[in-house]
Amino acid sequence: MLQFLLRRTFGAVVILVLLSAFTFFVFFGAGDPAAMSCGKNCTADNIALIHQNLGLDKPLTTQFWDFIVGIFAGRDYSIGHCSAPCFGYSFATKQDVWSTMMDRLPTTASLAIGGAAVFLTVGLGTGLLAAYKRGSFLDKALTSVSMVLSSAQIYILGPIALGLFVYSGILESPKYVDFTSDPAGWFMGLLLPWLVMSTIFTAQYTRMSRSTMIEQLQEEHVRTAKAKGMASSYVFLRYAWRGSLIPIVTILGMDLSSLFGGAMITEFTFQLAGIGRLAIDSVTTLDLPMVMGVLIFSAALILVFNIIVDATYAFIDPRVRLS
Repeated sequence: MLQFLLRRTFGAVVILVLLSAFTFFVFFGAGDPAAMSCGKNCTADNIALIHQNLGLDKPLTTQFWDFIVGIFAGRDYSIGHCSAPCFGYSFATKQDVWSTMMDRLPTTASLAIGGAAVFLTVGLGTGLLAAYKRGSFLDKALTSVSMVLSSAQIYILGPIALGLFVYSGILESPKYVDFTSDPAGWFMGLLLPWLVMSTIFTAQYTRMSRSTMIEQLQEEHVRTAKAKGMASSYVFLRYAWRGSLIPIVTILGMDLSSLFGGAMITEFTFQLAGIGRLAIDSVTTLDLPMVMGVLIFSAALILVFNIIVDATYAFIDPRVRLS
């Protein structure tokens, strides 16, 4: 297991370096970052000064090397020292990119964790119930509802939810409150975004958990357990349920990594200052250092969650450990 994790970690680092190199050369090689950071009323002398201060007068490969070294060892800029991990300074706000992302991360993390708790609880519960009652009216009803909800979009459900619950005065406007200072305010401020964001995921996990559970019920070890006289509910939860979790864990790892990387549509719809909203604002203002930082940070999260998913397999299904 240790060798497997080391190989996956090494592969993830290589992928991350290649992705960083590709995006860096595309962003900083295709245009002039100095002109983008200088603003509208900018002279040639100002652009030349920015080139010198940001090190843009060096060869592109040297700029990329300085960028990678800065992530691990820090870097000096004309406006001050950028401590590791250093992704540079924002063109728009002149703030440290890493510090800005870390300020936004609690909002995105709270949104991702709360939303995942909702769609896992409801989605897996309804999916298992539909599989247990396969062929019944309840199974058909849950499957039909999940198919309808899976076609809904957050940018449509969001305004509807705001009109029904916020503008009518039932709930306050969604906002992020520090959990440690006000747990109740944190919960109520993110309740509506959780429900809206989890609607599509809940429908997907309902259908997925139902199909994987039905497939597991046809496995030989499950039929053998039934033939030995074990109770149907015991066989359902003890044998079939664990095997059905493997594909679900795979998709969950991908979903969580994307949510932690920034639930862009949800944050933009509910005006939440998270990493997703930061990415949208950075692209709009052509803030290349911030775009690079968010992209690399999101990619790193996806790779980390994929490694965690692979390691989790062995704890769910003993057959994976044997292989």
